[in-house]
Amino acid sequence: MSAKSECTEQHPEARSAQYVRGIGPKRYEALVRLGIKTIRDLCYFFPRRYEDRANFQTISSLQANQDVTIRGEIVSADVKQLKKITLFELVIHDGTDSIPAVWFNQPYLKNQFQIGEHVILSGKTEYFQNRLQLTSPEYEVTKENEDEPTHVGRIIPIYALTEGLIQRPLRQAMKQTVDRHISEEIQEFLPASIRKRLGLMDLTQALQEMHFPTSWQQLERARERIIFDEFFTFELLLISRIRTLQSQVKAIPFQFHEELLHGFRNALPFELTEDQVKAMTEIAHDVSREIPMNRLLQGEVGTGKTMVATFVLYLCAKSKSQSVLIAPTEILAEQHFQRLQPLMSSLGIATALLTGSVEARERQPVYELAQSGSPCVFIGTHALLQEEIRFKNLGLLVIDEQHRFGVEQRAKLVQRNPRPHLLVMTATPIPRTLGLTLYGDFDITTMHEQPRGRKTIKTFWIRQEKTEEVLEHIRDTISKTNEQAYILFPIIEETERTDLQAATQEFERLKRGTFKEIPMGLVHGRLSRKEREAVMARFHAGTTRVLVSTSVIEVGVDNPHVTFMVIENAERFGLSQLHQMRGRIGRGTKESMCFLFGSPSTEDGKRRLRILTKTHDGFVIAEEDLALRGPGDFFGTKQSGLTFFKIGNLIRDKELLFTARKEAVELLNGDLNFSNPEHVLLAEELRARQRQIESS
Repeated sequence: MSAKSECTEQHPEARSAQYVRGIGPKRYEALVRLGIKTIRDLCYFFPRRYEDRANFQTISSLQANQDVTIRGEIVSADVKQLKKITLFELVIHDGTDSIPAVWFNQPYLKNQFQIGEHVILSGKTEYFQNRLQLTSPEYEVTKENEDEPTHVGRIIPIYALTEGLIQRPLRQAMKQTVDRHISEEIQEFLPASIRKRLGLMDLTQALQEMHFPTSWQQLERARERIIFDEFFTFELLLISRIRTLQSQVKAIPFQFHEELLHGFRNALPFELTEDQVKAMTEIAHDVSREIPMNRLLQGEVGTGKTMVATFVLYLCAKSKSQSVLIAPTEILAEQHFQRLQPLMSSLGIATALLTGSVEARERQPVYELAQSGSPCVFIGTHALLQEEIRFKNLGLLVIDEQHRFGVEQRAKLVQRNPRPHLLVMTATPIPRTLGLTLYGDFDITTMHEQPRGRKTIKTFWIRQEKTEEVLEHIRDTISKTNEQAYILFPIIEETERTDLQAATQEFERLKRGTFKEIPMGLVHGRLSRKEREAVMARFHAGTTRVLVSTSVIEVGVDNPHVTFMVIENAERFGLSQLHQMRGRIGRGTKESMCFLFGSPSTEDGKRRLRILTKTHDGFVIAEEDLALRGPGDFFGTKQSGLTFFKIGNLIRDKELLFTARKEAVELLNGDLNFSNPEHVLLAEELRARQRQIESS
């Protein structure tokens, strides 16, 4: 979330928060650090949690080590000077008994209380010198029959603080905001028809209940309203953007007829799966129209997504247009090129490779080919996105592993006219809730079917004391067969140098020890392009039998002889990452095994490894991963745009998300331009939230 809140962005003329009683210049400066500048900002500055201080207990019933809330009359208020401590003691009586409350080194508190007044205290009881007391409790002086105190005697909001803010005076200022200003600053923007149909609370009441709930039930209703607003406005922005774009920008339509599909299938040395044929046909119909395609192709490693994308690249070339396939790493781009170039050549289609490692003299012909507009499949990394390269006739953009690029990068890639068709591939299954947010403007094709003959990979979690035994088993097996093995080490950006050193040292140890009779190779991102190519070529040729790698992407694509995978420090990876790594083996007909080496110290770490040993369903694993890590970590907070949601949670509130999506679609079907008078304030709110996204 940007430091600028949605409220500031919505109403630049909104009154400053300094107008609220209790917020002076210093407190205002502290609030600004939290992104709060206006009274409207205060309205949307929700508590981080709540405490129930609503139920009063009698003093005579109190016991030690209890969190209690009591009400009574002040019978004494004295400051006592001990050796090194000043003690303020307040004694209250409620008709059943008396109890002292004490505060240390706060003698000024004596001025807050008068004997005979009534006070509410909330805190923890404890024994001190054989006497039950409350130590530093929250307090509020009240009238004898007062029903609605601010700090105790009710469900109390607890706000996030920063330097210069104290909970009690901030809560008092928030009470002033809710009581005196909220109705002046807030406009109801949700159409009455939707509120009535879904039984949603009015916005003003919802905001009041969010700050000072009258009951837990009302708080839940208020949260439901605010969360619906977040999801509903997000989906409206997402869907209306793509519909408007489709109506304004056209794409190059590709030729498609069944003979093209037959010709492509005949050029392949293997049979396509039913899922592949279905996906190819579905996508082919998309790209045969002038409406730009936005499609996510998801399927686990081994389901044949790349071949589906290859068919679309083929259609593009047959329609005399250029296409681009972008991979997340140089190694994967090189592997795509090595795999696709022979096939495309046999079909009479030119290919070109461009990555950061391609030398300047080799780049110029690629630049010239792009500018000529000649049909060609360009394969590479972000180097293909540099301003130096200009495509005259770009009809298709294919992105491999979209989540590595980010939402904004994706948007920039397609800012062309005619706009290229966009196909995104991912081997990380997208839970439906994320699909409706990250890919709400996409049609989704899901592939499940594995090629015939593939066997389920057996997965084992191995503790430290058993690792050497596993390595010896792998050594003994591959020494008698043509099978091969991967040993993977995590490289984490923050500790890259240390991680690389550890991987290199372990490679040398294994090479001198367990695998001294077995040819080994080491590949990592610091090697030059030629060095990497040489290592990978030896491994694919079977000359190298064990490959130590610092990244799963670097271990390459199909190699049917690889039947073993060892993942060191497996607890450092996410569930979906581990599952994707595992999918790199088992490409042949032989039984394959994945060994997770790790000693996680947390319950979440242990749960991740247990899940991998029990299921191979990527969608089940993705849901578990989302639940464990949350949506921000699942894709990376900055990349995902998920900070749009202040309190909405894609896991907990998924049913509300689905409802919001449905309502957004229905509204836009009837009023895409928000011309209905009932939608005027909603349109204003959407413009405000769009500015919020742009300023994030």
